[in-house]
Amino acid sequence: MTDPLPPSSYNTPAMQRRFFITLLVLVTIAFVVVLFPFYGAVFWALILAMLFAPLQRAVQRRIPTRPNFAALITLSVVLFLVLLPISLILASLVRQATAVYGRIASGEIDFASYLEKIVSLLPEWIRQRMADFGLLDLAGLQERLRDSAAAVGQALAPQAINIGQNTLQFLVALGVMLYLLHFLLRDGRALAAAVSRAIPLADEQKSHLLRKFVTVIKATVKGNIAVAATQGALGGLILWLLGIQGVLLWSVVMAFLSLLPAVGAGIIWGPIALYFLATGAVWQGVVLIAYGIFVIGLVDNVLRPILVGKDTKLPDWLVLITTLGGLAVFGLNGFVIGPLIAALFVAAWDLFTSPEKVHAEERREAMEEAVAEAAEEAADEAAREAIVHEPAGARGAADA
Repeated sequence: MTDPLPPSSYNTPAMQRRFFITLLVLVTIAFVVVLFPFYGAVFWALILAMLFAPLQRAVQRRIPTRPNFAALITLSVVLFLVLLPISLILASLVRQATAVYGRIASGEIDFASYLEKIVSLLPEWIRQRMADFGLLDLAGLQERLRDSAAAVGQALAPQAINIGQNTLQFLVALGVMLYLLHFLLRDGRALAAAVSRAIPLADEQKSHLLRKFVTVIKATVKGNIAVAATQGALGGLILWLLGIQGVLLWSVVMAFLSLLPAVGAGIIWGPIALYFLATGAVWQGVVLIAYGIFVIGLVDNVLRPILVGKDTKLPDWLVLITTLGGLAVFGLNGFVIGPLIAALFVAAWDLFTSPEKVHAEERREAMEEAVAEAAEEAADEAAREAIVHEPAGARGAADA
């Protein structure tokens, strides 16, 4: 019988641990690389799962023994209340943007004449300063605008072809997002607990960072999108009443700009109001300015504290910079990823510089969370008891 090989001098517990950690890092990187083509689908599936988790729990209370069906109901709500309206709005937006571009290229929309009328309202000393810097060369400005419009058209033409070629890829990503969202809705709590256990940090540190992660996601998406949609809708309403064409296009642009703190929809309605004043439509200009300040402008001051609150604890200037940086690095997803990175950055440094303060805050929030979970569990138990003790005849009548 052959003697077993002697153990290698390199096969020590320390070497085994280092090898395992290296292997773990490598397979994790490989996993991220494999998922990267669908990172947008995975990202938005996570966000939608967080936002609609309360609805999922409410549905689950009614049918506690059918988690798959409960997740399917919630997924249907997401599909018809979120994805379908967005698709219809984007289709209409493309049509209006194409029409506006055609009017600019044909010269029907003449920005030079609009600017000339606005400049005529300015004081003489301002016009003189503008002339010193060459800002009154309106003919050259018109030529540059036409060249820019032509360049935009040339740039958009291949993009339109790419959009057609990538339609299948988009549909696959959408399918991946919906498929993943179903399982995140069904198994979200178990997955979150597993991720929390795998993070090699103290319990209070993990709780603080994970709570900040969820809070910023919900605040940024739910609060900021609600504020942006409200400002865009209100801006579109007043532009429609004042007879401005391409209302949907300008509404979407105002909504997008409203995502940026300290910028807002005033970039759109402000120049339009100046144009009204420059062309003699004084009452339209005054109405638009008053509406923009006291209606559109106040939406941010009223709704954002209610919907977003002070949970993120980030100053506006930091949100603005990280939002712009996120958009530049990650595209449209960056308006969420940018502030999220900033919030985690601030939270991590709070843990490093003021651990006692953070721990006290975590204990208070943990107690509040425990009370909320106990109330939710009691509601779940009451719902299960009601279903168990409900007479069969009553259930049949309710189903009918």
